[in-house]
Amino acid sequence: MRYRGRFPPEGNVPYTGTSMLKIGNLKLNSNVMLAPMAGVSDLPFRLLNRRFGCEMAFIEMLNCRSLSYKSKKTQEMLSTNHEDKPLGVQLLGSNPKFVLKGLEILNKHEFDVLDFNAACPAKKVVARGEGAALLKEPRKLKELLKAVVKNSRFPVTVKIRSGWDKDSVNAQDIARHAEDAGVKALFIHGRTKMQGYSGSVDYGVIKGVKSALKIPLIASGDIHSAQLAKKMFDETGCDAVAVARGALGNPWIFREIKSFFDGGAILPKPDRREIKNIMLEHFNACVDFHGEKVAVIVFRKFYSWYTLGLRGARQLRKLACDAKSKNEMADAIKLLDKAAILV
Repeated sequence: MRYRGRFPPEGNVPYTGTSMLKIGNLKLNSNVMLAPMAGVSDLPFRLLNRRFGCEMAFIEMLNCRSLSYKSKKTQEMLSTNHEDKPLGVQLLGSNPKFVLKGLEILNKHEFDVLDFNAACPAKKVVARGEGAALLKEPRKLKELLKAVVKNSRFPVTVKIRSGWDKDSVNAQDIARHAEDAGVKALFIHGRTKMQGYSGSVDYGVIKGVKSALKIPLIASGDIHSAQLAKKMFDETGCDAVAVARGALGNPWIFREIKSFFDGGAILPKPDRREIKNIMLEHFNACVDFHGEKVAVIVFRKFYSWYTLGLRGARQLRKLACDAKSKNEMADAIKLLDKAAILV
């Protein structure tokens, strides 16, 4: 599927950030990137974030079995266009047979980085021995990474967590195994599997992993503002950060981080008119990409994220959740003009 997108290419300009970043043969001007998020990181979402300064983005996590079966949904997730570059793809799996089959399919596409997921904490994922479950099997993970590196035509990275739980924080050992396996960079979320997305990020663990590696380290976890991005850099010495939940309903975060790193300026939050206009553009792009019926359903969660902090948002969110058509969702978005931002 080829999707042209609605967002103007002139907005898709990479920025310097704090320094350049190299992953294998890929050279990036920015060391702030958009992390893959399941059920979120479709093409319209990536293009919108690129408009506000995101240079590197990832397709959402792909299960190697689904790739092998060539499901329609998986094929849609692989959709991209010429404006959606540089682009990474993230692979999930634990069975070598299916991992290699998935790689065979991905090698036919044009990506810049292939990330192997050993971090996802979802119950259904770890129950299959995938994602964060591999943190409990360092040797198996190392062998899988060796196979991925050997058979991938793209630079390979891996994403991990600090460990399975507070009593088994083994990120440094996992990281060394990954580097020995030949990966070109390592992503780390500073929480354990058992924490999920709650509790505090452990900056000390990330710092320890950085000291153990020669390859670049990209850190994630609680990058919700420019100040928190700086805190991650300052406290861990990481080479780059990956923004995940901080970009939900907030593509402006990349613009804010750029401004902060360029000169220390903290940009004002977007006003309700700008929020409304971006929501309409994003929703219309979703309609173009997914079709009206699916787009209305998909955008309900985005509506909630965009309207966090808006006075009167509860009633507006109910309208959005009840919307059944493009016009009804658009009407719910336009009503934001009657809301005021809480300060």
